[in-house]
Amino acid sequence: MQRSQLVQDIWRAGVAAVDGYHATHEAIQTIERPDQVLAVGKAAGAMARAAAERFETVPSLVVTKDGHGHNLPAHVVVLEASHPVPDARSLAGGRAVRETIESMKRESKLLLLVSGGASSLAEDLEPGNTLGDLAALNQRLLGEGLDIAAMNAERRKLSRIKGGGLLSFFPGKSVTVLAISDVPGDDLGVIGSGIGSLPVSPGFTTRTSIIASNAHARDAAALAASQAGLTILANEETMHDDFLSVAARIGDRLRSMPTGVMVFGGEPTVVLPQRPGRGGRNQALALALAREIAGQPDLTVIVGGTDGTDGSTDAAGAIITGETWGEDAQDYLDRADSGSFLDKAGALLVTGPTGTNVMDLMIAIRS
Repeated sequence: MQRSQLVQDIWRAGVAAVDGYHATHEAIQTIERPDQVLAVGKAAGAMARAAAERFETVPSLVVTKDGHGHNLPAHVVVLEASHPVPDARSLAGGRAVRETIESMKRESKLLLLVSGGASSLAEDLEPGNTLGDLAALNQRLLGEGLDIAAMNAERRKLSRIKGGGLLSFFPGKSVTVLAISDVPGDDLGVIGSGIGSLPVSPGFTTRTSIIASNAHARDAAALAASQAGLTILANEETMHDDFLSVAARIGDRLRSMPTGVMVFGGEPTVVLPQRPGRGGRNQALALALAREIAGQPDLTVIVGGTDGTDGSTDAAGAIITGETWGEDAQDYLDRADSGSFLDKAGALLVTGPTGTNVMDLMIAIRS
């Protein structure tokens, strides 16, 4: 099997292991039938589909990214909105989420399904703030190179429903929160800016669980690589830094790695110029890594967002080798236009929506 196909198969095995449908299906087998299902985030559609199969006819609301709400039963209400920069539909989604919570009866039970992306997809602003304020904040945060925890802390300042705010409106008896983590440390208070986190003094019983994470994806990828006869040389969550620093650090290890496979996870950051070109953080990291491993044809690396998207593009990331870097690549990298170069090189990784979101996953193979 060619290395390019093998590295994709291993990456996809990691992503499949944290699929929102399967993770939710397993987690809800022992849960009492709820009176309302609410799913918010990029994986909301897949998570809600599992709940709809288990709890037929239970009223359900899904707020998710454009193109991520397909294949759901007719009784499930689906609202799609913009990501990574919120739009007017994000405010409509946030208002619908809050109003659904507020309207529940005193003895009711809620199943809340949370995944990354909720920060942009559903918002209900504190009085005095506008959509323009929210969009400007998100656009600024995306370009400043902040990590997800710092970004979400800023977003919570404008929100009525983040950081425990949403569930403060719940008048019912019990809440079960199941979350797919896209943040370091799997902190429910950071995932989706804390849209599923609990208020300080909840007046209801609670059950919370992280049902899929980057660690689960990395372990599944490592298992697939091992089953393919490869030696596992690394399995680490070490991609939390500026993408150039990540590329330099991991690139140094790749140049000296023996035959085998390395698995990395995390979420690099990017500081954008005023007029960035095409591509998200994974495409930027992939091109920077291509520079680091240039001239080593026996190395193949795949790096991609596990949700199937990267920034505002329809690519998840890229597949690069020691031969990807070209003489004009540096100019593309400097202009934050990595996606254009990688597209020209035939190196983009395009998967479509994956039904999950557990940060980013990198697989490197030397053979």
